[in-house]
Amino acid sequence: MVAVTFLFLCFWAAGDLSRIQVTQEPDRPSQKVQLSHTASLRCCYSVTGGTVDTTWVTSPHMVNGILRGVDWRDNRVTVDGGNLTAAGVMCHTLILREVRLNDTGLYQCFLNHSTLRPSVYTHGTFLHVYRPIVKILDISESTKNSILTAEGMLLMVAVLLHGTMMLCKTKKLNQLKKKRVKEEEENIYEGLNLEECCSTYDQIQRSLVQGPYQDVGNMIMEEEEIQLEKP
Repeated sequence: MVAVTFLFLCFWAAGDLSRIQVTQEPDRPSQKVQLSHTASLRCCYSVTGGTVDTTWVTSPHMVNGILRGVDWRDNRVTVDGGNLTAAGVMCHTLILREVRLNDTGLYQCFLNHSTLRPSVYTHGTFLHVYRPIVKILDISESTKNSILTAEGMLLMVAVLLHGTMMLCKTKKLNQLKKKRVKEEEENIYEGLNLEECCSTYDQIQRSLVQGPYQDVGNMIMEEEEIQLEKP
C-alpha cells in the first residue's frame, strides 16, 4: 500500500513538473478602424514546457455554451500560424478586411492544452469600427479662415453702426428736450403787457422808497392847495 502511494505521488509530481506555463505579453488595448478599412490585431505570449493551441475568439466568448470563435469561412478573415520572435515570444496576427460596424468587439486569443488548467485568454484588443463624418461642404482651411475673418469684420461694422445710431438718437432727444424747455419758458411770459408790468413795478418801488408817512404829507398838501383854489 505504501509503495502504491509512493508511485502515485511520483507520477503526480512528474505531471505537475511537465505542466505548461504561459506568460502573456502586453496587447494593444484598443484600436479604431474606419468603416470598410482593414484591421490588424495581434496577441503575443511565451510558453514553457510545450506548445498550446491558439484560437481567435470575440466577445461574447460563449454562446449557448459553445466557444464563439472568429468565423474562418468569412473571406475577409486571415490568420497566420504564429511567428516566434528571437526573445521566444509567440505572436499571432488576425487580419480583418473591409470591416463592418458589427465587427466592433473585444478580440482575444484562446490558449488551450490538455495540461493547461485553466485555459488562458490573452488580454485582447477592443476593435472599434466607426463611420466617418460626411462633410456637407468640403472647404479648405484657407477658405475657412477667410470666412471667419469676413464674419469678424461684419460683426465689427454692425456694432459700430448700432453705436452710431444710438449716439445720434440720444443727441436728437437732447435737442428736443432743450427746445421744449425753451418753449415752456416763452409760454410763461406770453400775453403779459410789459408796459403795465413796468408801471406797476415802478409804483411798487416808489411806495416802498417813500414810505407811508410821505404819502400822508402829500395828501395834506394836496388838500390845502384845493382849498386855496376855491373862491
